[in-house]
Amino acid sequence: MPAMPEIPLKYGCNPNQPDARVAFDGPGEPPLTIVNGAPSYINVLDALRAWRLVKDLKAVTGKAAAASFKHVSPAGAAVADSGELDPALRAVNFYGDAELSSIAAAYAKARASDRGASFGDFIAVSEVVDASLAALIKPEVSDGIVAPGYEPAALEMLKGKKGGRYVVMSMDPGYVEPAVESRVEMGLTLEQTSNALLPSAELLAEVPTARKDISAAEAETLLVLMTTLKHTQSNSVAVGLGGHAVGIGAGQQSRIACTRLCCEKAGRYLLKLHPRSVELAGRFKDEVKRADRVNAIDAYVMWGELSELERDQLRGQVDGPVEPIGEDEAAAYLAGVSGMCCASDAFFPFRDNIDRLARSGVRCIAQAGGSVRDDDVVAAADEHGMAMAMTGVRLFLH
Repeated sequence: MPAMPEIPLKYGCNPNQPDARVAFDGPGEPPLTIVNGAPSYINVLDALRAWRLVKDLKAVTGKAAAASFKHVSPAGAAVADSGELDPALRAVNFYGDAELSSIAAAYAKARASDRGASFGDFIAVSEVVDASLAALIKPEVSDGIVAPGYEPAALEMLKGKKGGRYVVMSMDPGYVEPAVESRVEMGLTLEQTSNALLPSAELLAEVPTARKDISAAEAETLLVLMTTLKHTQSNSVAVGLGGHAVGIGAGQQSRIACTRLCCEKAGRYLLKLHPRSVELAGRFKDEVKRADRVNAIDAYVMWGELSELERDQLRGQVDGPVEPIGEDEAAAYLAGVSGMCCASDAFFPFRDNIDRLARSGVRCIAQAGGSVRDDDVVAAADEHGMAMAMTGVRLFLH
C-alpha cells in the first residue's frame, strides 16, 4: 500500500472509538508507509514513539538499535555492533544457535529485557530488516514492526505472521520532525518546542562523587539509558549494562516506585542468566511449547512468589527435579554482576533510591541533579562506591 496523506485506522484507543485516522499536512510525501496489515491507533502511537527512540539510539551510539514497545513506553531497548549474544541469554530465551546479524542481536537483547511486557509488542529497528531479524521475530507474539526498509525475503516472512495481518510499517529515515510539536486535549491545542536533545558524553562530565572514573562501556550504557528515558512515559528510571536497558521503571508517580520497579525487572532479567536457569532451560519436555517455556523460566526466577500449585505446574514441565535459586545465592550472584548502570529522567529527591540501586549492583549513575538534597544523594553514592554524573538535563515525556 503506498504512502498517502491520510491513513484510516481500525479504531481509536478502544473499539467504542470507531473513527480514527493518521493525517499528514506537511510538505512532500508522508514519512510513514503501511506495508502490510491494518494498524490501530495504538499501533501507530507505539510505532512513532519507538521509531524516535531507535533513530536517536543510532545517532547517539553509531550502532544498530532496536526497541520493544508496549503502550507508548519501551519494554526493552538495546544497541549491538555485532551478532554475538551471551550464550546464557540465547539459552533462556530459546533463540537457538542461528547466526545473527547486528540488528537481529539488538532486537534479541531488547526483547529479552522483559519478555512478559514484550508479549504483543510493537518493534522498531534502526536498520533495514534482514532475514536474520525476520526469522527471530517470526515465532514471537508481536503486533507489528516499523523500520526504514525490508529485504524481500524478510518482508515475505513477516507478511506470513498472524495469518497475513501482521502490521508492517516503513519510516523514511531522512524525515526531520517539525521544530514545534502540538497535541489536542479537550479541544485545546498545546504546543511546545520538539525535544531534539541527543544525550552525549559531555553530559557526563560533572561527577561530584568521590569515584570519578566512568569507563567507556559505562558511558555508552548511560547514554543508551538516557536516550531510552527520553522516549519513556515519566516518571522513569532505567538500569542496564552492555548497551542494553534491562530494567525500565516507567510512568510512576514517585521516583522510588520507578527505582524499585526497574531494579525488580533487572533482577529477574539477570537471574534468568544464572547457571541454574540455563540448566533448567535445557530440560523442558518435548511437548512444552516455546511460549510456555519462556513463561516457566520467568516463573522460576520468582520462585518465592509462586504458590505450591504454580510450583507443581512448573515441575511438571521439565524432566528431573527443580532446584530453586536460594535467596543468599541470588543476592551473591547479583552482587557479582559488573557494569550495572542507572539513569533517571529527573533528579533523585532522596537517598532511598541510591540505597535500592546499590542492592541491585548499580555502580554508575546519571541523573539531572538540582534537588535540595543533592548533597545527601551524593553522600549515599559515596557510601556505595558509585560514580554519579549530574547531567543538568531533565528528560520528561508526557
